[in-house]
Amino acid sequence: MATFLYLLFTFTLSSTCVFAAPPPLDGFLPNGNFEEPPKATDIKKTVLLGKHALPKWEISGLVEYIHGGPQPGGMYFPVAHGVHAVRLGNEATISQTIAVKSGSLYAVTFGASRTCAQEEVLRVSVPPQSGDLPLQTLYSSDGGDVYAYGFKANSTSVRLTFHNPGVQEDPQCGPLIDAVAIKELFPPRSTRFNLVKNGGFEEGPHRLVNSSNGVLLPPRQEDITSPLPGWIIESLKAVKFIDNKHFNVPSGLAAIELVAGRESAIAQILRTVPNKLYMLSFVIGDAKNGCHGDMMVEAFAAKDTLKAPFKSEGKGKSKAVSMKFKAISARTRVTFYSSYYHTRADDFGSLCGPVIDEVKVIGVRA
Repeated sequence: MATFLYLLFTFTLSSTCVFAAPPPLDGFLPNGNFEEPPKATDIKKTVLLGKHALPKWEISGLVEYIHGGPQPGGMYFPVAHGVHAVRLGNEATISQTIAVKSGSLYAVTFGASRTCAQEEVLRVSVPPQSGDLPLQTLYSSDGGDVYAYGFKANSTSVRLTFHNPGVQEDPQCGPLIDAVAIKELFPPRSTRFNLVKNGGFEEGPHRLVNSSNGVLLPPRQEDITSPLPGWIIESLKAVKFIDNKHFNVPSGLAAIELVAGRESAIAQILRTVPNKLYMLSFVIGDAKNGCHGDMMVEAFAAKDTLKAPFKSEGKGKSKAVSMKFKAISARTRVTFYSSYYHTRADDFGSLCGPVIDEVKVIGVRA
């Protein structure tokens, strides 16, 4: 009897180990902050030597392991999310293979900045997806820009690659990467109480614990899979995913800041009933981050438009607005963008704008 119970326990334990789903990914990749240094034999001055010189990563081409701050030759490398970073020279890459769940959605969050006052591009790829992120627009003046890139896993392991596709005249130029994290995303659903998916923006990419600048979500043409579930970033410039730890958020844990005026827009396509009347409502405010002045968010649904003005004093205030619209088809696109451009009062080099949150659409009677 004792033997039978022991075998039953062993079988149960082994079955649990085999069939238990891995926990959702949410945090730094192995050596994702690059604070595990290379061996002394794998680096010459700042240049990494060999394919495996950077612990937990594979490299190709001219990759430098650098300390943040002033550099020999008079350059300055901003490393906002730690002490060390990597710089990608012409055509250089770093890559890592990640264990994931096939069919699941993920967002990679990473700190990236340019090193020279010229156009630089960072190519992010998880085959078969790839996107080029232009780094010439600085959203924060301290080099602390953080981006998110979304992808859908098509197998149980994927290869994430960062590539500098450009050829710069100055060999000291090339994008810096100073932190890389990943998070599994869970697709939200609409309900009879709200046709908008993820209307409170609670589901989104990983937020770096040592970053206070929020996470930039790139335009759709640069990122086929949105890192903000349910939403399309369809503008020319990025929008910012902000959290309640570092910003004033009207409700919940997160919201969206429209940081690039009319070049910064988000949209969602809803299932609607033609000729049925609906109510669109949302909250507009400021992030309490020094962004002030006359703001306006324009919202579009079917053939209707709402212009929602908001005078910001930079104190974290907000207000709710709404409009009715009539659906004209089985699919209705709801779009939001900021009418004006803003920068922070204490830092004219940092773009900012109105915050939107708690987006809701419900059916109403005439």
